[in-house]
Amino acid sequence: MRIRRSVVLPLALAAAALFSSSVAAVTRGTPAEASAMLQQAVAHYKSVGRRQALADFTAGKAPFRDRDLYVFCIGADRTILANGGYPTFLGTSADALRDVEGNALGKAIWSAAAGKDDGSIQYRLPNPATGRVELKTTHYHKVAPDLVCGVGAFNPL
Repeated sequence: MRIRRSVVLPLALAAAALFSSSVAAVTRGTPAEASAMLQQAVAHYKSVGRRQALADFTAGKAPFRDRDLYVFCIGADRTILANGGYPTFLGTSADALRDVEGNALGKAIWSAAAGKDDGSIQYRLPNPATGRVELKTTHYHKVAPDLVCGVGAFNPL
């Protein structure tokens, strides 16, 4: 039996797409896992203090980094003080990060934290792993009057 080349390529591409989408699903953190990571981060902050906690969060290692989940912290002036996923963002304005509607994320997190010390916000953002615009849920907690920490998780639309 001879297999036609025009049939093999589409089948191979379909198999590759199925494999890569199942791998991507496995490598994603969930909003529930983001919330659990944030709870660990808050307990760690209370245990070791501000300086050590910010350094630990920025180091990008377990338990404060898992797959696409990481801890970040933003000061009251909306400066990024810890970021386990993008340590090069340290010292920059969280307001430079904007959702697809153009809303400043630092402002959105601090506005939410002004009304409630812990909670979550949702916004649409391009996912760096997929290149697609997806809904992201970010859980936050005000760990000090001048510091909010959070962990976010993408959810496909």
